[in-house]
Amino acid sequence: MGTASAEVAGQTRRRFGYYFTEANALCYRLGAEKLVIAPWGQNSFRVTATKCAEMPQEKWALTEEVPESNSEIRIGELEAQITNGKITAIINNIGKIEFRNEKGELLLEEYLRNKNDMQSSTTSSLMVDAREFKAIIGSEDYHLKARFVSNPEEKIFGMGQYQQPYLNQKGMDLELAHRNSQSSVPFMISSLGYGFLWNNPAVGRVNFGKNITTWEAESTKKLDYWITAGDTPSEIEEAYASATGKVPMMPDYAMGFWQCKLRYQTQDELLDVAREYKKRGLPISVIVIDFFHWPMQGEWKFDPVYWPDPDAMIRELKEMGIELMVSIWPTVDYRSENFQEMNEKGYLIRVDRGYPISMDFQGNTLHFDATNPDARKYVWGKAKQNYYDKGIRVFWLDEAEPEYTYYDYDNYRYFLGPDVEVGNIYPVMYAKTFFDGMKAEGQHNIINLLRCAWAGSQKYGALVWSGDIMSSFESLRNQFAAGLSMGIAGIPWWTTDIGGFFGAWVDDPKFHELLIRWFEYGTFCPVMRLHGVRWPMQPQVGTSGGATCVSGAPNEVWSYTPEVYEILKKYLFLRETMKPYITEVMKDAHDKGTPVMRPLFYDFPADQECWDCETEYMFGPEILVAPVMHEGERKLSVYFPKGATWKNYWTGDIYEGGSRVEVPAPLEQIPVFTRNGFCFE
Repeated sequence: MGTASAEVAGQTRRRFGYYFTEANALCYRLGAEKLVIAPWGQNSFRVTATKCAEMPQEKWALTEEVPESNSEIRIGELEAQITNGKITAIINNIGKIEFRNEKGELLLEEYLRNKNDMQSSTTSSLMVDAREFKAIIGSEDYHLKARFVSNPEEKIFGMGQYQQPYLNQKGMDLELAHRNSQSSVPFMISSLGYGFLWNNPAVGRVNFGKNITTWEAESTKKLDYWITAGDTPSEIEEAYASATGKVPMMPDYAMGFWQCKLRYQTQDELLDVAREYKKRGLPISVIVIDFFHWPMQGEWKFDPVYWPDPDAMIRELKEMGIELMVSIWPTVDYRSENFQEMNEKGYLIRVDRGYPISMDFQGNTLHFDATNPDARKYVWGKAKQNYYDKGIRVFWLDEAEPEYTYYDYDNYRYFLGPDVEVGNIYPVMYAKTFFDGMKAEGQHNIINLLRCAWAGSQKYGALVWSGDIMSSFESLRNQFAAGLSMGIAGIPWWTTDIGGFFGAWVDDPKFHELLIRWFEYGTFCPVMRLHGVRWPMQPQVGTSGGATCVSGAPNEVWSYTPEVYEILKKYLFLRETMKPYITEVMKDAHDKGTPVMRPLFYDFPADQECWDCETEYMFGPEILVAPVMHEGERKLSVYFPKGATWKNYWTGDIYEGGSRVEVPAPLEQIPVFTRNGFCFE
């Protein structure tokens, strides 16, 4: 068993480095580098390494209290190993690490090519380090690369949201940075039976190559990752959620239909839409006031010219059973009433060169620094006074990456450090700003909509949507992959702009087909939200304040043709019918971290074909969905996982598991199947 000791006490010297223990962790030192392999929850390790004088103590995403583990440590002549439940780490005397499961099967090993590695058949004169710390001259930081041997047969899932159509990330090269419609959430599940979190918010890259997997941080003080072993994807996912946090319980209203467009320009316009939904007897849970309802960016309040009586508006909406969500931007205009105070107090992000402007949309602005706790309190104070105290209980935290006019990550600096070192933590802190404030007011089941996330965002009530995407079938296919990847990456609450954000004319029959197919798919997403900017643009209602920003054509379910309306209406009621089932699925997300929508292999890991399927998914444990994602498609080839029978929701036809069948997909029907006779009505 490992016991506490000083680094120099009880050390076992070797030809190159030496081993020692700290508490229940196995440590290794070679030259300036200190490496620590510590149990971190059941069947899991946290691995840290640094060349700094002291190990940096930031936990980043690993904030949750995890069960203590009694590790078993053995130090031998040529290697040392540490075991924690189902996972064992072995480190040899030149510092190379490998991880094995309880059967002794190799899960992951570092890629090290060194002529001194006499234990390895890959001994080489290449001299490639597994953990490469390259000093950044003039700073305490390093450019870090961590290399692992790649198994060509391995499949990799998760990693957040990228605008590409692939579920399996093997072979992908991914930027570890946020952009509008891109969320880097660096947790993955491997088909080999392990999960891996790159616990580092630095801007970087990962390349899941055929020969080598390389994780890279542009500027950092330490290597930090978390690895867990499990017999099933669900066991791995639940271990990750226990280490990084779980979503709150989703409130009942959030499981219904959300109505939104870019953008309702006045209080009367929004109320007219809400009243029309009620007049038609249509289900609606949330209605949204989009950006530039404020006088200026950085003034978190209603513009009284266009929203003269928000208290009466909110009261009427609540009487109709509709929650109001308002848009919040983190940008602060130089001309705004709060800019000077926020600038003087250091509440805004900084730039390292040039004039301090981070975004120039509708004015020169700087983002508030969400990594600064005092800045978080300041912004929440404004939102509380002008929104929360009026009865608003859900916020749209837009621009959460944050979005820059130019993504020059090396130019921006936060309270916690340079963007290149800590920037990916920004959306987590943005979500925390409002979560902490709402929780302090006694609110439970908190949910807010954000355009970005990083590891751990989920515990702050972050519902992530996929950003400003195109209205096209190609884009729909990208969102299919993005939503499932986000779920595996530990973000159970996810949604899209139904119909896509831009590029659609309201009277275009081709768009009508896309909208119907997207609406059908959106019915089986964690949140069902209609949004987008539709053409032609609408006349502006004024020239002052937020009215200088454009507004798109109507985007309500009746805004298209009568045929489109009848189909969309059917799915509004279908979503309402499913709410008891969705509630149970949301409880699993809250209790265990279970993705609401997930690839087939999550529920059927023993069925190898499920690991290859990239056109279907499970919505909870009982519903299989095969969305139509190509124009003109009216039938689909559907694979039914083994171990169950499957019933076509529309036709009642029964299919045996393990079969592949061509099924009908008329325009008004998304192929949906229930497991073993399950009925959600």
